[in-house]
Amino acid sequence: MAQASPARKIAFDILLQVDATKGYAADLLQGPQVSSLSERDRGLATEIVMGVLRWRGEIDQRLQKLSGRNPQWLDREVITALRMGVYQIVFLEKIPKSAAVNESVELTKMSRKRSAAGLVNAVLRKCEPEKLLQVAAVSPSDPELLAAARRSVPVWLLDRWEANFGSEAASSLAWSATRLPPATLRICSCTPDPDDVVRKFAEKGSSVRRGEYAPNALIVEAGEGTVSRLAEELGLAIQDEASQLVPELLQVGPGQRVLDLCAAPGMKTSLLADAVGDGVLVACDSSGRRLETLRKLMPRLTANASTVRVVRLDATQPLPFRKRFDLVLVDAPCSGTGTPARNPEIKWRLAPEDFERLPAIQRTILANALSVLRPSGRLVYATCSLEPEENEQVVESVLAAASGFRLVGKSELAEALPKIAPLIDEHGYFRTRPDLHDMDGFFAAVITR
Repeated sequence: MAQASPARKIAFDILLQVDATKGYAADLLQGPQVSSLSERDRGLATEIVMGVLRWRGEIDQRLQKLSGRNPQWLDREVITALRMGVYQIVFLEKIPKSAAVNESVELTKMSRKRSAAGLVNAVLRKCEPEKLLQVAAVSPSDPELLAAARRSVPVWLLDRWEANFGSEAASSLAWSATRLPPATLRICSCTPDPDDVVRKFAEKGSSVRRGEYAPNALIVEAGEGTVSRLAEELGLAIQDEASQLVPELLQVGPGQRVLDLCAAPGMKTSLLADAVGDGVLVACDSSGRRLETLRKLMPRLTANASTVRVVRLDATQPLPFRKRFDLVLVDAPCSGTGTPARNPEIKWRLAPEDFERLPAIQRTILANALSVLRPSGRLVYATCSLEPEENEQVVESVLAAASGFRLVGKSELAEALPKIAPLIDEHGYFRTRPDLHDMDGFFAAVITR
């Protein structure tokens, strides 16, 4: 009796979990089942999962033409098997069509949807190989390929980007959302000499370069398949370069009293710990599970883990601190529209009403954070969102209602942080975009009292 390959079976299971909103693909692909696969099978499972999620809109349109029905009407297991099949046939050059068809049929049977196996077989046999990923290099030269990328963003989100940034930028963002983002590492304070790290990567067949903006960033240029294992062996953090830059905006100094208000799982917290020395760093989050992850990660990410004091609290409620803080970081919960290549399921989980719900939460958190900032103190409000409703509109509405605070301007920030100056706009807002800067899309505002 035929069986699906281990890589495809695990990819199928992960896509089902993601579709049921039971996790994020990037996290699930780091799980023990995937780790137990051979390096080749890990690569195939990752390629299928992330590829299906990045190109889902284009895949579903093709499925509708092939089957004559809306894919959303099919059972979750059936549509997942079909999406996997189409992705392999249309996008992956080295996968024979017969293997993609047969294994998708087996996955359908395995998931107790045997009655749909004939449909899966018939639809996929009509699908013609195009190998679209081989058409493009760095940017799409074929207008149809760019159109396929646009179809892989929900229509309402693409319309929103066009309204906010223009049609050309919306297309550029849609294209970047289909691309494999750079694997970026961070040299931690308990990591050996950076030059030694680079040498060890080369010995393992990987190539890395130093980041353009963040002093401890390493960009992996070749050998991405071994990044997770090597990062663990060498004591490195996997962290996007834009994410590494946000804590720098606080300009933490030794001995200061610092609050990290939405801290878990702690990547930015560890950078604050490095800088605060013998000061006080309070790391807060509303999730006990995520705070436990933070506690476990700190000793690996920073040599100053002992300075971190962990507090579980809901930042939308009045804060319980009697003594004010010199510095506050608000890494606010957000839509994540700056990270669709790294977290492609975000595109399919968001809804237009989220941009009314989330800003209300963000405004409350920011107002509460400002209340515990001492005079002349500094606060950084940050998101990994591209949307103005979550970014400058939140900052401007909160500052309009609060007296005694101001936004730190471009010239002041550029003088203090000259290397980051190209990422600061004329209003003083820190902004990165995946299509422009080859890093996640982040926003940050620096406020002083």
